[in-house]
Amino acid sequence: MPSVDYYEVLGVARDAAPEAIKRAYRQLARQHHPDVSSDKANAETRFKEINEAYEVLSNPEKRARYDRFGTVDPNEGFTGSPFGGGGFGDIFDMFFSEMRNGGQQRRSGPQRGSDLRYDLDISLEEAFAGTTRELTFTHLGQCETCAGSGAAEGSTVAPCVQCAGTGVVRVARQTPLGQFVTQSTCPRCGGEGQMVARPCESCGGRGRRESERKLTVKIPAGVDDGARIRIAGSGEGGIRGGAPGDLFVYLSVRRHERFRREGMDTAVDIPIAFTHAALGATLRVPSLEGELDLTIPPGTQTGTTLRMRGHGMPSVRGGQRGDHHVTVHVVTPTRVTKKQRELLEEFARLGGDEIEERSFFERLKEAFRPE
Repeated sequence: MPSVDYYEVLGVARDAAPEAIKRAYRQLARQHHPDVSSDKANAETRFKEINEAYEVLSNPEKRARYDRFGTVDPNEGFTGSPFGGGGFGDIFDMFFSEMRNGGQQRRSGPQRGSDLRYDLDISLEEAFAGTTRELTFTHLGQCETCAGSGAAEGSTVAPCVQCAGTGVVRVARQTPLGQFVTQSTCPRCGGEGQMVARPCESCGGRGRRESERKLTVKIPAGVDDGARIRIAGSGEGGIRGGAPGDLFVYLSVRRHERFRREGMDTAVDIPIAFTHAALGATLRVPSLEGELDLTIPPGTQTGTTLRMRGHGMPSVRGGQRGDHHVTVHVVTPTRVTKKQRELLEEFARLGGDEIEERSFFERLKEAFRPE
């Protein structure tokens, strides 16, 4: 016997059809994905186990070898050992399998549906102002025909004849060390402990159907990249009357071609004429809420950042706004008219081309001047 029962991992019978195996894998993979589960450590281990089981059972050759030898390695299998195919390892595995599964309860009660994840891209403008988006996704919802019971109208639900309603089967094996008993999920009822006399034709007795669903989600103003919105009860339908799971919408804010976001603040670069930088001016500058009036102080140097308070991103909780930072870059004209040249030359003669900052050599001499 292998240390891990791949059929039990996926919760399917040994004679399950490929479609049933694929369906079980998809459901478990969504349920135990590390990005969705709150228990990250256990979820990663469980997710790897589910993928390993599906890799074997979805491949006809690997599945046939696994069913015959309990392994997918052609060098393993029956060894001729007097202890029943696996040597002492098999005996210890049976012993510990009994310890692991001895207290296992059948899954007869309601089970909550799996949570779902939806990745949504939005623009920076949508993140600033808030928006509503319509989502379309596929999920396993409760079958409307049988209301989730899995039974056709007028049909009854009875205990499984193979496991007598326990959901597990026990197999005893005689070994030189005595009798060992293994316990595993019932392959007939899949651990449910009950069977439907006449399954619902719409869902095949599963109580749930895969269908397309549409819903509208409201995205609040101020959301940041990586934010998560929880929509309760919009995940997959529950089993045997269990509550539905939740839908988690993960937001990704696209990079803007002009504006930058830094937390609740926004930033933009603008060019200004050197006359505006020298003399000062009031200019219209772009922001996510439209154009705003910005006062440029006289003598503004290129690369200066001016802050516009309260014109940045809004807080998701409301009541606060970040700031809008405008960095100015002084543009030197590459072409001037004759009149402009004359005025600039006059400006230079009057000392306008002098730089107030001391030269490098003056600062160097001062640094080495004796006290």
